[in-house]
Amino acid sequence: MVRLGVIGGTGLVELAVADQLGAFGLSVTRSDHVRVDTPYGPVPLHVVSLENEGAVHEVVFLQRHHDASGHGRPPHKINHRANMKAMADANLDLVVAVCSVGTLHPEFPPGAVGLAKQYIDFTGVPSTFHDDASTFTSATVPFSPVHNTVLEQVLRKVQNLPDETTLNFTYWLTAGPQFETAAEVDAIERMGGDMVGMTMPREAKLALELSLPYVAVCISSNWAAGRQPGDATKALDHQEVSAQANDRLTPVMACLAALLTEEKMMPSTE
Repeated sequence: MVRLGVIGGTGLVELAVADQLGAFGLSVTRSDHVRVDTPYGPVPLHVVSLENEGAVHEVVFLQRHHDASGHGRPPHKINHRANMKAMADANLDLVVAVCSVGTLHPEFPPGAVGLAKQYIDFTGVPSTFHDDASTFTSATVPFSPVHNTVLEQVLRKVQNLPDETTLNFTYWLTAGPQFETAAEVDAIERMGGDMVGMTMPREAKLALELSLPYVAVCISSNWAAGRQPGDATKALDHQEVSAQANDRLTPVMACLAALLTEEKMMPSTE
């Protein structure tokens, strides 16, 4: 049995399992909505049992904004500690975060789906379970490299991408809830950012502290501020960004299905 955690946001507002994973040969045998109480607060989870060729697997879905619309709790108010503690307590093999991002990279245009390989967080806002004692966690390799290698193969195949196309990017965390200025995006690019978003690295840090394997599948939903071809002054709109992200879920579902249905796709991290 594979126990897979999935975290969605504006890039995956809900897990419509029958429609989204049924096309990959997975059928729902049980579906429950539960509330998990953690020391940091309550967390709503959608727990689904899935069958494929006689094998039963489980998906534990978390909407990081705690709202089925994806527009609920704003990014700076998300209770990441409660969210990640609930996921850790679910005894998962891997957590896959699905993220909607603004893109700066020419090989990652809107509509493409890629992976986070590194993150940069200069927000100055700590994300940790260790408030009372000095505990230092290595973040040299923040995402599970063995699972990223597997997912890269899936994304290349489903998107018909050649081997030379870049699929691994650096996520730049912004504080939000405002989008970035064009000048900020220029600076982000000079300092190594390929894509921008407001949430995911906070989860990744907590996953590292919990020794919970974690990867981030990123949907390029829009050009970052000032980068829209032909219109550098185009304003960013949250509803438009969300709609674009949720139109590009097929590669994401292919990743989840591969992890669930093929044992070789869920390699051991030991």
